[in-house]
Amino acid sequence: MIKPNILEEKYSAFSEFIKSKDGKPFVAFSKSPYINEEENYKYDVYSNAIQALGVDKWKKEDIGSGAIFEAVNAAVHTKINVGGKAVDHNLIDWRVKDQFRQYSVDRQTEQLLFDFFKNERQDSECFEMFHKEGLPYQLIAFLYFIKDNTKYLPISQKAFDDIFRKLGISDFKTSGNASWENYSTFITILKQVKDFINKKDPEATFIDAHSFLWILQQIDMEESISFYQQLIMFLKQAKTDNLKTNHYVSHYQGTKVKVSFGIGGKAKIPWISFLKGDNTTSKGIYPVYLYYKEVERLILAYGISETNTPKLSWDVPDKKTIKEFYQLNFAKDPFRYGASYVYKVYDVNHLPSSESINEDLNQIIDQYHRIIDNSEDINDKEPEQNIQLNFKTRSFIEALDKCGLQYSNKLITRFIASLLTKPFLIFTGLSGSGKTKLAQAFAQWICEDESQYKLIPVGADWTNREPLLGYPNALKPEEYVKPDSGVLELIIQANNRPELPHFLILDEMNLSIVERYFADFLSVMESKKEIPLFPEGSVNNGVPAKLGIPQNLFIIGTVNIDETTNMFSPKVLDRANTIEFRVTMKEMQTFLNGASEVNMDALTGKGAASTKSFLKMASNQLSNPEDIDFIRETLIKFFGELKKTGAEFGYRSALEILRLIHHLSVLDQSLGTNEMIDIAIMQKLLPKLHGSRRKICPVLETLGGFCLKENGNIIKDVFDKPEFDFEAPEVLYPLSLEKITRMHRGAVENGFASFAEA
Repeated sequence: MIKPNILEEKYSAFSEFIKSKDGKPFVAFSKSPYINEEENYKYDVYSNAIQALGVDKWKKEDIGSGAIFEAVNAAVHTKINVGGKAVDHNLIDWRVKDQFRQYSVDRQTEQLLFDFFKNERQDSECFEMFHKEGLPYQLIAFLYFIKDNTKYLPISQKAFDDIFRKLGISDFKTSGNASWENYSTFITILKQVKDFINKKDPEATFIDAHSFLWILQQIDMEESISFYQQLIMFLKQAKTDNLKTNHYVSHYQGTKVKVSFGIGGKAKIPWISFLKGDNTTSKGIYPVYLYYKEVERLILAYGISETNTPKLSWDVPDKKTIKEFYQLNFAKDPFRYGASYVYKVYDVNHLPSSESINEDLNQIIDQYHRIIDNSEDINDKEPEQNIQLNFKTRSFIEALDKCGLQYSNKLITRFIASLLTKPFLIFTGLSGSGKTKLAQAFAQWICEDESQYKLIPVGADWTNREPLLGYPNALKPEEYVKPDSGVLELIIQANNRPELPHFLILDEMNLSIVERYFADFLSVMESKKEIPLFPEGSVNNGVPAKLGIPQNLFIIGTVNIDETTNMFSPKVLDRANTIEFRVTMKEMQTFLNGASEVNMDALTGKGAASTKSFLKMASNQLSNPEDIDFIRETLIKFFGELKKTGAEFGYRSALEILRLIHHLSVLDQSLGTNEMIDIAIMQKLLPKLHGSRRKICPVLETLGGFCLKENGNIIKDVFDKPEFDFEAPEVLYPLSLEKITRMHRGAVENGFASFAEA
């Protein structure tokens, strides 16, 4: 079977390929013009073949008359409409079709065909009998396909053997192996592919899985074309001021191709890198072309990232760095990339043959594949979708239900995805809606011991960090006074026990001005530095001089809005995911109908077995969810319009939105891309919005328009309609639109609005 990481890699290449053909991001098989033109004829073949067969009209007395054979023959030779012309389909080789015509028609043959299409015999038995009759494997597979296209698919043995080999299946071949067992294995592999692509496109069919693999072959065919021409184009462009790279191939020989002539200005050393796995140009190893323009040399190198130390290393004999090559030949150091190793050096004015260029590149890429593949086998590396199998959101939901707490499944998914995205989360919304209980419940559920979490009520008199971190004793310089809250001990323990999650829950976080007591935390969350507590060497009572905030410490703050609380600044909100708690009428009815005593003790330690996978998922900083191009375009659209009103978001928010969407997709694969974008808007963009009617209403109107499929009069069509249905088909982002509408109405009625409501 196919390794999941290989399928992910191939799907990425597939998406890029379709994007290059369609001129827009790939979102679904049914929406791609290229797939519709090149592959969806299979649906027509099936439909026309079914019509030609007319199985429902077959009668037993037809057996031996030749009518059944003629019907099957017509199905085999069915034609499809292409450009207004009726042409033969190519799911069977034309020679095989002609061969079928020559079969002697007898009662036994027609009896077998009758029994097969009428389900009078087992499919397995029929396959072996077809084979004994001398029917080619390709023809047999086609008969099964037109019998049931949801269970069976056509086959081209040589082509699929090549496809499977490139997918890492080396122990299975269809060529020369016509049998029911072989065909069943073929179908099982295709089912695995279908199950995989259904995670990306739930509407994808079995035929789409077949098309996916067929297009992969097309990609490989295009990639097999000499890279020499790409290289010539690269060298010519390097002499111009053109920095665009979208006209270069995105994949070659199983690697992702990245081309750079500089960002914002011309680079002194343009490059082409070939990447695989987790390797990037800033962290990893990779084959790379480096064009040193000053000496007119093109170096094909064993590339090593400069920004971060790679986990892997090149295993090559007689290593020579580019720095050593430069010093030997030009008596100076190269401008950059001196630590990478030389594989081949070319004089750009006297390049070798295209065959030689391609051979050199393919050889270093082969070496690269071996290193990456071996490292994955050694480390037993799993994609996050498998890592998360030990962490079940469903288990926590069931535990909540058993202890008497009720929350929507979607809210729980948002909560956990937010924790995984960044360990700082704010709950706001209706008082008594269960904000504190949910935070406490999750901490109790996943922690082995109560020492791993603290629930701290924030005091209205908190004017500095002392309630959380303590202070040096002015009277006894050697002593550090620890706070009674126990927060300092919790953070120290979290630093000492990185294998365990720890939770700090700040209840009614805005009862005091957050920046006064929480400023140090906000700072180190981004800088990853440490909070200084006292001068080094002056205290000796077990408290470190500097305190780090580790990744296994999750901070959850709850917020209520009334006359006794304070507003959050954009600085605070920008560093968190904010989740609003509301209670719908349906939820209230459900609660009242089944209200029961809450038993928090029933949660204690029940999810402790999930600790390892939870922390592993949280440490994954991946920010490239599926549909990344579509998501990027959407974010750019939001950014452009928000900028006009001074409400744009920064780099940090953009990155965290991508990361949030990734974790949402892992936790709940049923969520569509628009649903995840909706959640991200609600949690990362809207919370920062506040201000007077004059300031905020234009922003809300812009965002409200984005939430609809078609532009209209957002005020007239939505904001001014008390009974507007936010789940209507024309709504793209119902969660966000409902909130935007409430904020707009609040601004109109009160002259001011913010995300947090009383």
